[in-house]
Amino acid sequence: MRILGIDPGLRTLGWGVIDVDGSRMSHVANGSCPSTGETLGERLLSLFDQLSQVVRTYAPQAAAIEQTFVNKDGAGTLKLGQARGVALLVPAQAGLAIGEYAPNTVKKTVVGVGHADKVQVMHMVRLQLPGCNPAGPDAADALAIAICHAHHAFSRMRTAGAVA
Repeated sequence: MRILGIDPGLRTLGWGVIDVDGSRMSHVANGSCPSTGETLGERLLSLFDQLSQVVRTYAPQAAAIEQTFVNKDGAGTLKLGQARGVALLVPAQAGLAIGEYAPNTVKKTVVGVGHADKVQVMHMVRLQLPGCNPAGPDAADALAIAICHAHHAFSRMRTAGAVA
């Protein structure tokens, strides 16, 4: 299965693609989509176009995205939510099933600690995907989200097999 992980952001949206075969994972590609434009609408359209190109190029079979956390800046949270909407729309438009994970769930799955910092996440992504060199912290987070989805999907499949 090919999984697209997405770390939504209005300034920079991170993405990462991994292949999963049973419990084995391998890195396919990663990068970031910097938003361009003067207005919010132009920036969201820029993210949409770039992420759509990623989906066309790498043809993932599933997607995973980080859930939004609410912070003290209501306007900032709302803008992030709009970028997250774009990040949900693109894979949904491609017909992909989308998993959503809380930031602490992603960190706990990949690092083993729910409050890990970006350096720890980057380190563990490199360990779990040998030869991978994330294009930055947003891309590393997106790869971590894809890894989290792979672990959870594999667990669900094993559980379903055991029940059957």
